[in-house]
Amino acid sequence: MIDLAVANAKQTFRRMREPLAERGIRVHHVPVSERVVPLGEEAPWDPDEYDAGFVYPGRLMEGGVADALLEIPWLNDHETVLISRNKAEVIARLERADLPVPESVYVSNDVDEDELVDVFDRFEPPVVVKPNSTTRGVGVAKAHDLDSFLGICDYLSLVHDYKATGDRSFLVQEYLPEATDYRVMVLEGEYVGAVERRLPDDAVEEGQWKHNVHRGAEATGVDLPEEWRDLAESVADELEIPFLGVDLLETDDRLVVNETNARPTIDEATKYEPDFYDRLADAIRTTADRR
Repeated sequence: MIDLAVANAKQTFRRMREPLAERGIRVHHVPVSERVVPLGEEAPWDPDEYDAGFVYPGRLMEGGVADALLEIPWLNDHETVLISRNKAEVIARLERADLPVPESVYVSNDVDEDELVDVFDRFEPPVVVKPNSTTRGVGVAKAHDLDSFLGICDYLSLVHDYKATGDRSFLVQEYLPEATDYRVMVLEGEYVGAVERRLPDDAVEEGQWKHNVHRGAEATGVDLPEEWRDLAESVADELEIPFLGVDLLETDDRLVVNETNARPTIDEATKYEPDFYDRLADAIRTTADRR
């Protein structure tokens, strides 16, 4: 029996616990944030308790402490989570590999207002402004005119003035109106399922436009064309991330890779290929063998 440490939210832990137990893997919830963790002899985790970890904790500082105490290999380790979290790095890597991405400009504060005006002028408004390393759509804004854009940039500059802010950068991207949003899952280089994420009609009527499930979007399992599956697999291969969520945006004439997530939520089993948990269990066994 393999003992797996899972630092993800309880929802993911609960969904994977039973199917993995049927395949010889005990799943343990190991929350690392929003708690007090004694170090030394009273530490809450023993290095001999677990054989492997699922994906490295999202809060990287807390993850470092947990990693030191647990002493286990992770399916997605610190480096892979860090790469995926850096939206600009992902876009740059994929663009260099000739994979389709939105038109994007990376801004590292502080920059002059004239430079920001030049950035805005590159696009047909509105533009999307994204903090470079946040998740779940946090801080993502849409600017319809130059004044609004500069106001958002001013706010980010104020936030970045705090010396403890590690990431002082953001992305400016083209806005793709009425794009359909998909989350595609890839495990060890192979497609394992996908969902379409769509806001309820009343939310759209109220002006919402972000398709994050954590913001009220509904995720429905879909069967994607082979070409789209190949694109998601190419993204995971280029980034060298074992378990990856690839976000695709489809318009009338384009399909682009919008973002990636190396700490994806586990959805209901019906949204994955029938052998998903068999393949996940094999990946976890391979990870445990690295110990």
